[in-house]
Formats: sequence, structure tokens, C-alpha cells
Amino acid sequence: MTFVVRPLAEKAQNVTPAVPEEARFYRQISSHLAIAPPVSIVIPAMNEAENLPYVFKSLPGWIHEVVLVDGNSTDDTIAVARELWPDVKVVPQRGQGKGDALTSGFAACTGEIVVMVDADGSADGAEIVSYVSALVAGADFAKGSRFANGGGTDDMTPVRKLGNRVLTSLVNRKFGARYTDLCYGYNAFWRYCLDDIDLDCAGFEVETLMNIRVVRAGLRVQEIPSHEYERIHGTSNLRAVRDGLRVLRVILREHGGKRHKAPAAVPGATPREGS
Repeated sequence: MTFVVRPLAEKAQNVTPAVPEEARFYRQISSHLAIAPPVSIVIPAMNEAENLPYVFKSLPGWIHEVVLVDGNSTDDTIAVARELWPDVKVVPQRGQGKGDALTSGFAACTGEIVVMVDADGSADGAEIVSYVSALVAGADFAKGSRFANGGGTDDMTPVRKLGNRVLTSLVNRKFGARYTDLCYGYNAFWRYCLDDIDLDCAGFEVETLMNIRVVRAGLRVQEIPSHEYERIHGTSNLRAVRDGLRVLRVILREHGGKRHKAPAAVPGATPREGS
């Protein structure tokens, strides 16, 4: 399968250009860009009925599908999701934790590109075009960063910022990465990357595990500046100390494990063929 990015032709005044047969397979994602690969959005959610209207409102209409992974919600999360996005694919979570939810969601995706979006309203869906553009331009994994130039956060406490900075530096040193952010859940990737990521953790440390394994696998990573907003309603299940220790354990475990051989970087490389 070949992935193509195609600029949209500008319409001449009073002239309606002929539309090639192949153009019918392209989805417009901006005024100047159209893509062929279908894009799946994965949203892990538990009791997020109040936040979902903000999340779904920001999603672009050109996406292929929305996969909502419900973590046994006791509110109207599923009903609200179906009202807001009638074609939403609801996947019941069998286990517990964000990592488990994402694993279930990834397995249900049919798109060639997968985008992870939190259900608390902290992510701006308008940024998805930047992630997708990076992927069709040649990256394997588009990693959101609140600390790259142009990014930001309204949600992190000083303690969490310090912990994230320390853990990011540790991963960079141990695995040869060049990340500016580590524990952030807004990411996108070609679905074939799942073969290399091979998730096997249940909690919030899932983002760290993904970031480590894409580096170990030699995948091409591009950071995307992203702004994280405050959770709109409710309280986060994240606990800085508890989850920080889980992240640290993942780092130590991965560093002690057998490394994948990373291939040499090839400037201008294009994504591998999808499965």
C-alpha cells in the first residue's frame, strides 16, 4: 500500500476543474492538503459525559472513525458519545487503567493512522492536522510536546513539571532520545508501529513505554508542539508520586531489557507500507 499526500488544486475563477477518479479517495484536511490514509481517533474515557461535548466539538469532520473505549462508566458517557457522534465505535474496557484502555482501542481501529486523544477536554482537536501532516510527510510517530517551541500547558503543577523534566532527561540519556516532553498522551502514529510498540502495561506509564519503544525500534519520531488545557469537569485519576514511580520502573525495566537494533536514519524517509 502506498500513502500519498496531495496538495489541493486551486479553483480558477468561474471554472470548475475536472475531478480525477483517484481524487475521490482523498479527504480534505485543510485548504491546501488532502490525504488518502484513513485516520482513527482513540479516546479512552471513564465517567467523562460532561467533557465529551468539548472533545467531540473540536474533532475535525474529515476523520475516518472515532473509537471510544469505555472504562465501565457509571454516568452517561456512552449515550453522550453516541448522540454527539452517531457512528462512534464504542469498545468496552475489560481491564483497568489507561494503558489497558488504549490497547483495546488500538485493536479496534481500522484506520492506517491512529491518534490518541484524552477525554477530559485538555486536548485541542484542531491540532490533529499537525500530527497527521507530520506522518504523511515521513514520520512514523508524531509525539505531542508541551515544552517544544510553540507548546504549553495550563494543567501541570510545579511538582509534575519537575518530575516530567527529570524523567525526560533520564529517557534521553538512557535511550539516546531527544525528547522535550515524556508523559503526554496526545500522540499519533501509523498503525504498523504497533508491531514495534507492543504495549504491555496498564496505567498512565503507557505514554512513556510507547516513547521508549519507538526509539528502541529506530522509528522516525517528530515532536509536535501542543497546548494542554485544564481538565474542564471532574478530577483526574493521575497521581503525581504514584504514577511517577510507575514511569520510573518502566524506564528501568526497558533499559535493562534487550534493545532493538536501531537502523540508521535516512533523511527524507517515507513511512513503511501499512499492513
